Amino acid sequence: MKDIWDYLKGLFQKAEESSPSNPYLHEVINRTEEEKSAYKIWKGSLSQRRMMDWLNDQYAIWQALPDDIDPAIDFLNTPSSKGFVIHLSKKEYPREDAIHLFDYFKEQVLALNYKPQLSDTRTWSQKSWVETVERHYLKPRQNWAGEKKINQRFGNVTIELTFRNDLPHHLKFRATSYSDHLYAEAEEFKELMQAVLVSTV
Repeated sequence: MKDIWDYLKGLFQKAEESSPSNPYLHEVINRTEEEKSAYKIWKGSLSQRRMMDWLNDQYAIWQALPDDIDPAIDFLNTPSSKGFVIHLSKKEYPREDAIHLFDYFKEQVLALNYKPQLSDTRTWSQKSWVETVERHYLKPRQNWAGEKKINQRFGNVTIELTFRNDLPHHLKFRATSYSDHLYAEAEEFKELMQAVLVSTV
């Protein structure tokens, strides 16, 4: 009994002392067969179509009238990083759909001659909630462009899904390119968006 109590005390202490760089839980993402089946059903569902339509609409609005986008989304546009953040908590987006959307973005990027580099989940304690971040990190398969430069496509892609107390909080999608002389110039981010936001109906 004492051993169990010591174990539980140690677990709570580890959770209290955890941080983003020192999570108390860090695992590789492995979807169960049940989750994979649910994902296949979600693809092409009304929920998926609505999210793709909304994202396409918001991206079009942001390009023309950036101040008029929905408060539930923000776009990132710097010389080296481009992407978006969906504030899932504002949309009250279901947990299962958020996970499917997260995995769908990964699948779409893999279809663009990318390779999976890492898929993991990290959990740590904040003052008022427990935070869990699931992450897919993908890199382009290296091939040479003209003048012996590496074709980086759109750069490295990071997709992060954040939960607070197990509820979807936000989803980040970011492409980060290199400006190094070894790499050819990155392709236009809008082409990545067009490829990623295709609905599978």
